[in-house]
Amino acid sequence: MNWTGLFFVGYAVLVLGVLAALGKWGVLTRIGTGWTLILCVLALGIGIMLAVTRRHSGEGAGHG
Repeated sequence: MNWTGLFFVGYAVLVLGVLAALGKWGVLTRIGTGWTLILCVLALGIGIMLAVTRRHSGEGAGHG
């Protein structure tokens, strides 16, 4: 597995842990399913952007 994939898997585990904690505290039931899905999509998008950004910034290091 490449670095980007490993970063994304770790980020997904982090997001799932946060969602589990929020569910245990009852926060997710108060904000509703729609907002929970929106927050999941936003977190997924941030994870992809971070993974791609870190991957591209690491490729150019030491070349030049």
